[in-house]
Amino acid sequence: MPDSIGYFLEDQEYHGKAERTREAYERVLRRFEAFLDDEERGPTGRSVTPPDAGRRECMAWVHSLRGEHAPSTVASYASYVHRFYAYMTQVGEFDANPMALVVEEMDETIDKDPTRREIGVDAMRSFVESVTHPLERALLVTLLKTGVRVGELCNLDLRDLALQDPELAETYELGGRVQLDGRPDSLYVAADPARGDAYNGEERKASNKRKRATVVPVDDELGRVLKRWLAIRPDVRSPAEPLFVTTSGDWGSRITTQAVRSIVERHARAHGWYRTGGGATENVTPHYFRHFFTTHLRDRTGDRGVVKYLRGDVASDIIDTYTHNWGDQVREVYEANVYRLL
Repeated sequence: MPDSIGYFLEDQEYHGKAERTREAYERVLRRFEAFLDDEERGPTGRSVTPPDAGRRECMAWVHSLRGEHAPSTVASYASYVHRFYAYMTQVGEFDANPMALVVEEMDETIDKDPTRREIGVDAMRSFVESVTHPLERALLVTLLKTGVRVGELCNLDLRDLALQDPELAETYELGGRVQLDGRPDSLYVAADPARGDAYNGEERKASNKRKRATVVPVDDELGRVLKRWLAIRPDVRSPAEPLFVTTSGDWGSRITTQAVRSIVERHARAHGWYRTGGGATENVTPHYFRHFFTTHLRDRTGDRGVVKYLRGDVASDIIDTYTHNWGDQVREVYEANVYRLL
């Protein structure tokens, strides 16, 4: 076959794949093809074409990406090549898929989450319903509905939240970020706050570990619990106007990661989901909520790209696609598939 990649892309067009999706496939597959064509880079010292490539060529290509891209991006690019080979094998154009074993091995090394306690949506709903304090429920539902890390949660300011509510507008200046213009009912999660840095007029005690800034939709459930929290939110001490502040002890100060972890641990213990010495495989922690968000939303949407965008850990070319088509490709998919907790 003279141009197997062209054949594959043409078939994807016939199958109705969007132009942007085909362009993303082509970028990655042509890069893979160029790697195979370079005699000096392959493990055999010779140029090969995609139909003739074997497992070792695929492994070498994946290895060449690791120094340049984040693990999640490497996994995404590998999945594109894997789908290419899987399709070409299925339609009888190729004899085998040399990427199958490579991707299987990558799942063991790139997935940083160990095997964890599996909690269904119904059980999580019961857990959330048991939490009645407005601040604590708002913290838990925000973690569960957005997949943010605990440090990212603590670093949120009022300017990062856009909510359509006339009463709130009289009290708070919400959604001051330019990135939220035209995106009502959404949350901006930045990538840049770092521990010890002055950010929005306040020294931060936690870092955001996000690769890329993200705008996450706020659905009606999250909107309700945030409005309930803001109705009792005390006067704050910081000019940054943090979204979440303490209501005990250091009254009105930005909530800390330690405080959030303590809140989650207390409620998880009461629910039988936390045991001293239990470890990550057993205990429910703030990071578990990110795992819950990723697993359940990915299973419901079948769209790994949207979930990776929401998590903020995708490559710039992919994230730009979702940023430019946020309403259609992010909000609509999210709102149609996100689980109900209340």
